Amino acid sequence: MIETQNTADAASGARRVEWIRSRMPLLAQAREDFARTRPFAGHRIGMSLHVEPKTAVLVETLAAGGAEIVGTGNHGSTQDDVVAYLNQSGMTIFGRRDDDLQQHHANVAAVLDAEPSILLDNGGDLVAGVVSRGATDSILGGTEETTSGGDRLRTELAGQVPFPVIVINDSLLKQIGENKHAVGQSVAESFMRITNLMVPGTRFVVVGYGWCGRGVAHYLRSLGGKVAVAEIDELKAFEAALDGFRVSSVLDLASWADVIITATGRPGVVGADVFERMHDGAILANCGHFPWEIDVPALLASATSSRAVDEAIDRIELPDGRHLVLLAQGRMFNLAGRSPKGNSIQSMDLGFLLQVLSLERVALEAPRGTLAPGAQPVPEDIERLIARRMLSAMSASE
Repeated sequence: MIETQNTADAASGARRVEWIRSRMPLLAQAREDFARTRPFAGHRIGMSLHVEPKTAVLVETLAAGGAEIVGTGNHGSTQDDVVAYLNQSGMTIFGRRDDDLQQHHANVAAVLDAEPSILLDNGGDLVAGVVSRGATDSILGGTEETTSGGDRLRTELAGQVPFPVIVINDSLLKQIGENKHAVGQSVAESFMRITNLMVPGTRFVVVGYGWCGRGVAHYLRSLGGKVAVAEIDELKAFEAALDGFRVSSVLDLASWADVIITATGRPGVVGADVFERMHDGAILANCGHFPWEIDVPALLASATSSRAVDEAIDRIELPDGRHLVLLAQGRMFNLAGRSPKGNSIQSMDLGFLLQVLSLERVALEAPRGTLAPGAQPVPEDIERLIARRMLSAMSASE
């Protein structure tokens, strides 16, 4: 029975990946190039990344370059049919959508047990695991996808990573194309699909005005939402004000909000003091990488009861008779919610080309000692090359 289900899942995954692959011309060109140059021959790449159809095309591109892939998804966003398809295709991918956090950590450990030489990380979990094991000498280098992972590399892990890690999220190309426009679009779409509520006239508070927060705020406003921004950085708050948004602290805005969406990458930005001020029926959602921006344990500890409306909506009853609504258990709701689509295909074609060309740079240059250890930005020549290719693909250069 399990084998039959895996076969059915793999077939479903194959169909979905086929559609995505057909709309990712940048990675298609990279696959052709890599099949000829084989930059990853002899390397095992350890991956911790959201496993969905677009990720499968990324993995296929790395495999075309000679890489052996051992990986896992991120907590709560793994799509089982894509895992089945990749495993049937010769990869080794751990994890299921219903894995709890403990199992996710076990999956990360299993990736490291395979002794990869290059890391493709998302949130810093693999790098942190290598450091905690004292196994840094076995790693040539790697990449990091997110704001949250870049923050970990520069704070918690600062000075402990003797190999180069190219932080994809430092790329202006990614910040504009993926973070602002793709996250903004996917958050607005996911909110409507999960809740079936209208955006026009709804009062949204976007917590954080980095590139993702900018996109979320602009897309919700373009659809008719009333949008305010909570931002503690004076310069970003100034920008939000000049962009026409109401700007204040999340505490001051809590009673006004129908929906609060966190987009900071930082833990505990919405906690018990905010919950106390939110009106009956208000909604909490997070689009940051880790499920820590909303203090879900504090919310549940204060509740008289909670119940799942469906797989992506929880109703939290409070002692004073109010209730709050939590989307996707506080995880990244545009990837961990119901029928997740995530960021647009074109944006991930761009973002994943940044990944594969940065990983190629690591594979070729790290052995020569030409890359500095620790977190560093995407090389400018890679960014400019991809910008030209993306413009060509969009026919904007004609």
